[in-house]
Amino acid sequence: MPVRRWRSSTRRTSFKKVDQNGGTNYPTADSGWAGEISLDVDMVSAVCPQCHILLVEANTASMDDLGAAVNRAVTMGAKYVSNSYGGSEDSTDPTSDASYFNHPGVAITVSSGDSGYGVEYPAASQYVTSVGGTSLSRASNARGWSESVWGTSSGGQGAGSGCSAYDPKPSWQHDTGCAKRTVADVSAVADPATGLAVYDSYQATGWNVYGGTSASSPIIASVYALAGTPAANTNPASYPYAHTGSLNDVTSGANGSCSPSYLCTAGAGYDGPTGLGTPNGTAAFTGGTSTGNTVSVTNPGNQSTQVNTAASLQIQATDSASGQTLTYSATGLPAGLSINASTGLISGTPTTAGSSNVTVTAKDTTNASGSTSFTWNVTTAGGGCTATQLLGNPGFETGSAAPWSATAGVIDNSSGEAAHSGSWKAWLDGYGFSHTDSLSQAVSIPAGCHATLTYYLHIDTKETTGSTAYDKLTVTAGSTTLASYSNLDKNTGFAQKSFDLSSFAGQTVTLKFNGVEDSSLATSFVVDDTAVNVS
Repeated sequence: MPVRRWRSSTRRTSFKKVDQNGGTNYPTADSGWAGEISLDVDMVSAVCPQCHILLVEANTASMDDLGAAVNRAVTMGAKYVSNSYGGSEDSTDPTSDASYFNHPGVAITVSSGDSGYGVEYPAASQYVTSVGGTSLSRASNARGWSESVWGTSSGGQGAGSGCSAYDPKPSWQHDTGCAKRTVADVSAVADPATGLAVYDSYQATGWNVYGGTSASSPIIASVYALAGTPAANTNPASYPYAHTGSLNDVTSGANGSCSPSYLCTAGAGYDGPTGLGTPNGTAAFTGGTSTGNTVSVTNPGNQSTQVNTAASLQIQATDSASGQTLTYSATGLPAGLSINASTGLISGTPTTAGSSNVTVTAKDTTNASGSTSFTWNVTTAGGGCTATQLLGNPGFETGSAAPWSATAGVIDNSSGEAAHSGSWKAWLDGYGFSHTDSLSQAVSIPAGCHATLTYYLHIDTKETTGSTAYDKLTVTAGSTTLASYSNLDKNTGFAQKSFDLSSFAGQTVTLKFNGVEDSSLATSFVVDDTAVNVS
């Protein structure tokens, strides 16, 4: 596993390399590290392409030098430090904890190991986020993917885990089968069978495929970076424990045999090999003191009201814990509107025509929170229509679905299918087995307005029979079917589609793309650059 560090933020891309003293006196016998360096840097760049990357080269693989490299990264401003190396535990580990890893306000991730069940240091440090590993594969479930422990019940190769012999248990860990520090905290894909293609021009010239928890540690560090700067004087390792509902729970597989079994076998909730689970977005890696509650805010759909006319919208939210009091806040409200912090009622009289992007957040007494975003259009007085576009996130370039609702994997920026413009698009189906994908958004069309729905569609199929519609995409507005497509409508590029929605003026209607794929041969329905224009 590698012996390098990196730093990131979420602005423009940059790369810098220093030695453990901040200079350029790099170790000369580092050929054994070249592949690992490439893996770490490439994985960070892939997950967080706008991150700043700082590579700190340690003089040797001793704990003192590796620890000095961690301290150097933090001294130079790193808020996220990835470590992909490990060794056997010993009684000096708590001293190393205090000397090298106790950096409040800095997310430090460490690979749990690649030898199956068993604890390695510094993954066992009470101050770090210990990262286990999974095997990831396509599935026909709602997420579109399934995960299991990287490893086998016979042990050997696989993610490390277990109960530390020396390090004390951090206050946020509450499993009962280990009195000291339990490894791991969270996990990410690590299986070399689906590893990262890395080009190494130094040690093993050419393309190579790497995996292991050396890959999962920089993934998690990158997710911390995407989540935002950790709060001062906090330990980011505690964050996932406060937001367990924002992780994918891994419940199958093992990395060896042990007692109690959860230390080496996946199951519902916490387990050793995969910890609390894998990232489902960035919410689990943000600060907070929640006890694991999940707050969900219902998206009310895009809104449209007239200027100088009273408006009222009740926001609905739920909490997974009973007896919680929610506090509401909102950003981006049109001038003249405000939200009641206690009830979630948005009310007032808008004073200026225009379109606003609104985000509403509900937070409970444990600091667990949830948010939703939508567009609020304020039209001119007297029933006239201000020419505007009503859909939120129309080209999917935020990199997430909201305010669309979408099945897992639909919002995509991979190279498998091109976007019409930008980097992101909605990619429905394309799996080659029975699967259903959907994409929907509610939109309020002002009374008296002419409205037109447009979108770009590319259909790519491996079906060869020329007369049978095996895979289908249906586009609806409420209960009205606007269009139906199938593998028979395949095209070589994007084609723009247009539909009149004027009959829905004065209503809130849900626009939905629903793709259904049969049991064999893939058909991809790619949607991009959507719009609902009113005039």
